[in-house]
Amino acid sequence: MVADQVPVYISIGSNIDRERYVRASLDALADWFGELEISPVYESEAVGFDGSPFLNLVVGVKTHLSVGELSQYFKQLEAENGRRRNAPKFSARTLDLDILTYGEAVGRMDGVELPRGEILKNAFVLRPLADIAPTVKHPVCRASYLELWQAYNTDQKLWPVNFIWQGRTISQVVC
Repeated sequence: MVADQVPVYISIGSNIDRERYVRASLDALADWFGELEISPVYESEAVGFDGSPFLNLVVGVKTHLSVGELSQYFKQLEAENGRRRNAPKFSARTLDLDILTYGEAVGRMDGVELPRGEILKNAFVLRPLADIAPTVKHPVCRASYLELWQAYNTDQKLWPVNFIWQGRTISQVVC
């Protein structure tokens, strides 16, 4: 890792033409950042509204870009993939990209609250984050993501799904 690069974890979600938009986001992120650390892909019920199930995953990258630059890039990528900014907050979407963590940053940076609150609230964020960063510690509560997942206790349901990207098996359900 180059000395000025920061590890960043990004959540990806989609519940409209899900496979298409998740693959498009992975393609764009790989073009932008190079090697990606990719969690298994999960399906989850919509939270906050009645809608189709989402596909969710977390991607880890290393970057020298600022939080503001990342946020701007992700908004552009969402727009290029049909995301409507005028839609209600809790609604169906083609693509949703959120910065979960930016190194050890805590607080508001370039309009983004870090670490993102959904890490501790939503199974569809915490579980894939625990999958790819089990020993990494949450910047505020200092517990590892695996410890946080093991202690997680809500009725949110999610389940792994088979997912292939660029000929690579990202996740596979084993019966």
